[in-house]
Amino acid sequence: MAKKKGNRIQVILECTEHKDSGLAGISRYITTKNRKNTPERIELKKYNPIMKKVTVHKEIK
Repeated sequence: MAKKKGNRIQVILECTEHKDSGLAGISRYITTKNRKNTPERIELKKYNPIMKKVTVHKEIK
C-alpha cells in the first residue's frame, strides 16, 4: 500500500551568529516540523561546536 504524504517535513537549521563571526565552517542541524502547525520558518537554540556555545539557528530553504 502506498503511504500518504503527511504534513511533517525535514528542514535544515543554520547558525546565524556563525556567518557574522568570520570563522571557518558551518553549523547546521536537520530536524522535522509540521508544516500545518508552523507554516513560518522556525528558530531554535542549538549548540554550535565551532563557537563552543549555544546560538540561534534559523531554518533555511
